[in-house]
Amino acid sequence: MERIFHPFLEVIAATSLGAWIYLAFFRGSFWRVEEAQPHPAIPGRPAKTIVALIPARDEAALIGKAVTSLLTQNYRGRIDVVVVDDGSSDGTREVAVAAAEALQARDRLVVLSASPPPPGWTGKVWALSEGLRHVHSEPDYFLFSDADIVHWPGNVNELVARAESQDFDLVSLLVKLRCASVAERALLPAFLFFFFMLYPPAWVSQKERRTAAAAGGCILLRPWALSRIGGISSIREELIDDCALAKRLKQSGARIYLGATTRTASLRPYQRWSDAEQMIARTAFTELGHSTALLVSTLLAMTVIFLLPPALLLAGGLPFWMGALAWLLMLHCFWPSIRLYRVSPLWTLTLPAVTLFYLGATVHSAFLYWKGRGGLWKGRIQDSLVAWRTR
Repeated sequence: MERIFHPFLEVIAATSLGAWIYLAFFRGSFWRVEEAQPHPAIPGRPAKTIVALIPARDEAALIGKAVTSLLTQNYRGRIDVVVVDDGSSDGTREVAVAAAEALQARDRLVVLSASPPPPGWTGKVWALSEGLRHVHSEPDYFLFSDADIVHWPGNVNELVARAESQDFDLVSLLVKLRCASVAERALLPAFLFFFFMLYPPAWVSQKERRTAAAAGGCILLRPWALSRIGGISSIREELIDDCALAKRLKQSGARIYLGATTRTASLRPYQRWSDAEQMIARTAFTELGHSTALLVSTLLAMTVIFLLPPALLLAGGLPFWMGALAWLLMLHCFWPSIRLYRVSPLWTLTLPAVTLFYLGATVHSAFLYWKGRGGLWKGRIQDSLVAWRTR
């Protein structure tokens, strides 16, 4: 038995090490996470007009700061803000209006009430559709933002400068997630790491590659590019609407930029471990296309890649050394995400345990889908086996 076991251990150790060699050197350097650098505006060009759309459902605690951050941008062009109140019951509309009035900018804010989403539409996409339907002017850009996002004063200027100078049709930034509680510090840098591992930004910006992604909290988009794919209704069924939008745009020939920033940030708290688990479970199984085979494959692959290297340190001989090298590569690749979020370097050591947490949330996501409670967001079920079968 021992003679059989050691060759098997060497094979899976080599597989784990090989995976990390690929991730570190051949996957678009996804792990080299850094702040998106300022891009200078092109001199002489007229200022572009922006319409920012914010779908909001029970966001009274956060919407005021989000609206204020957009109405106080250091931007020489005009920015109008459209808040789409998606069935809120907590005074979201009133808080948004009060924020604009405090700045004497009520003329640049429109607050709409969205009707309930019709069958076949997810809530956020329907709210965006309602907002777009009420935009009667033809802005140069739309800015899709979430109600919990606070944009730093120069954000719009830099988004537009990058789009104009490099001819991008969509510019998106993965904003810094709140990182105050223990659960947030442990889990959210890994969210950034896993997201870019799936969608390497360098590949997203390359037109010849199929990889496409965006981060829904901050998306600058040319209206004509949206029209070319049939409008927002082309992604009406998508729960992961940002990446679906990016995919359709890239398939139509659009150019896309994806980066990261810590200056524009999300205020949404994930104080408890259960809060973060619910955030992950809401869309994890959707990301896998509701495929049980892909779920099992993902569990096995993540186990070999992230959980096996530290376990191999308990083995001897060649598996020990291959496991040690794989873990060193893991720590090396995860370090830039930890540095960007300015948390203790010791958190790099927790990535295997954090991966286990994410895998548990992914399995939970599948069970929620099978039980008819997938995609739950503020009381609204948006992704379930029953709903999928009726599409």
